[in-house]
Amino acid sequence: MAKDLNKVMLTGHLGADPEMRYTPQGSAVTTFRVASGRTWKSADGTQHDDTEWFSVVSWDKLAEICNQYLTKGTRVYIEGRLQTRSWDDKTSGEKRYKTEVIAQDMIILSSRGDRPAGSEFEAPAPDEEPAPPPMASTTARRPATAPAPSAAAPRDNGGAPSRPAATGRPAPRNLPQAIEGDEDLPF
Repeated sequence: MAKDLNKVMLTGHLGADPEMRYTPQGSAVTTFRVASGRTWKSADGTQHDDTEWFSVVSWDKLAEICNQYLTKGTRVYIEGRLQTRSWDDKTSGEKRYKTEVIAQDMIILSSRGDRPAGSEFEAPAPDEEPAPPPMASTTARRPATAPAPSAAAPRDNGGAPSRPAATGRPAPRNLPQAIEGDEDLPF
């Protein structure tokens, strides 16, 4: 029997700062919107610009990383899967649907200096909806702006390279729980 595939890879810019919450079970969930643009020419030679907005949901450690490092205008690569969920609208009683990208990997593509300061990537107001259901697992890569561990770094904990304390990091925006040390970070 053949396996099915549900995989999304996209690049784009964040329309607003990410929003992080915690589920009652204590899992971190961060949501944000990504604008992915394309330019194409019609048969008559007219150039067209098109922007597609994607709702992205990240969970657990990846959610904490996205909340800490991503800001409005940041260019990112997101890899994950599509998930459609439904709920009953409280005001009208109608069935509502939303398709989201459940992020399994995120790479920051822009440096801090490359992020736009204007409202070019302003996201439209999101609809009201319930929190997404938990996801089983996530993985995260080191963001492109984070320093790589040095090969000549002193080793501890059975041969794993230790990292010096990072300086100059921005304070987390809405992170209720602080990360206790660099050893808690997956990169």
